[in-house]
Amino acid sequence: MLKYCVRCVMPHTKPDLHIDEVGVCNACRSMEKRKEVDWELRKKELHEILEKHRKDGGSWDCIVPVSGGKDSTYQVIRMLQLGLNPLCVTSSTCDLSEIGRKNIENIKKLGVDYMEFSPNPLVRAKLNKIGLVEVGDISWPEHVGIFTIPVRAAVQFNVPLIVWGENSQNEYGGPAASTENNTLTRRWLEEFGGLLGMRVSDLSETYGIESRQLLPYQYPSDEDLQRVGVTGLFLGHYLPWDGLSNTLIAQANGFVTYDKPVEGSMVNYENLDNHQTGVHDYFKFLKFGFSRATDIACLHVRRDRISRQDALEVVKARDGKFPWTYLGKPLKDILEPLDMTVDEFIKICDKFTNKKIFKKDASGTLLKDKHGNLEKLNYDNA
Repeated sequence: MLKYCVRCVMPHTKPDLHIDEVGVCNACRSMEKRKEVDWELRKKELHEILEKHRKDGGSWDCIVPVSGGKDSTYQVIRMLQLGLNPLCVTSSTCDLSEIGRKNIENIKKLGVDYMEFSPNPLVRAKLNKIGLVEVGDISWPEHVGIFTIPVRAAVQFNVPLIVWGENSQNEYGGPAASTENNTLTRRWLEEFGGLLGMRVSDLSETYGIESRQLLPYQYPSDEDLQRVGVTGLFLGHYLPWDGLSNTLIAQANGFVTYDKPVEGSMVNYENLDNHQTGVHDYFKFLKFGFSRATDIACLHVRRDRISRQDALEVVKARDGKFPWTYLGKPLKDILEPLDMTVDEFIKICDKFTNKKIFKKDASGTLLKDKHGNLEKLNYDNA
């Protein structure tokens, strides 16, 4: 049975989530603490860090990793407002959508220098399949590349500061905030980047992929990182971070949204660039019993925009549906580059399903409705 936070609707199975003795999760507690933060002081700290890295025309002041989404659009807007000259770097997504391309082009129009790195698509398709089969993450190469490519660019172009968006742990500002030892290390990056236990170095030995074909997924050496002094900060530590307000600011600057709530979600303004995202989110549901709609609902509950009961109803209606389409693209077409059929995909889904949290028949077989959807044993505390 799943145990849920009594304030939001997040289950205890979420990695790194802790529910305290009165039933409140650490994410909700973290939101409480935000009310005590001196945001003016944080903003001053941000300005001080940025001033240290301002180049006065000799080079770019910082690197901003961008996907074209609402948050990275917001990051670019804020850097421009603060008078910085950023180099925006995209590690291209695995299955770019039409709306994703529009939003990437929009970032360029904000008035920035921009570069996009596209790894070998044949190698990446292999990695998509390996990631899906081995660790249940079809977008594994993308999740690695969004951290490795901007860091490689920082070394290549000798730009020490990388400005990331929100820190998912919401605990610290990143290495740039430290007065000592504030350069990035491979160990820090690998822990932060989330390789899910599958190291890039293992791929050559296990799957016969040449190491030279894996360069986009490898971090620079510690020696190169230290030589350039590569460091990073989380903008969400210094400025109050909220996906909805980020969206509104981004929309006022040309960002476009989907025409309806995205499949498996409750909003139309996030995860718009990659057709594979529906598969990625579905595997989170299979493993942990929650997915994108839960994530978004909890964010809005914590900000008092919707009630917990509203969130429960949204989750029951929209979370964890089998990903027959995403952003309108059929699953069979999403799987085609992986040389995988829908039936093969379903077998992999069953392999990664946490059978302790879903309904089964008397023989222990998972119960599915006519659309292939599973049903959790419980959607709230008993």
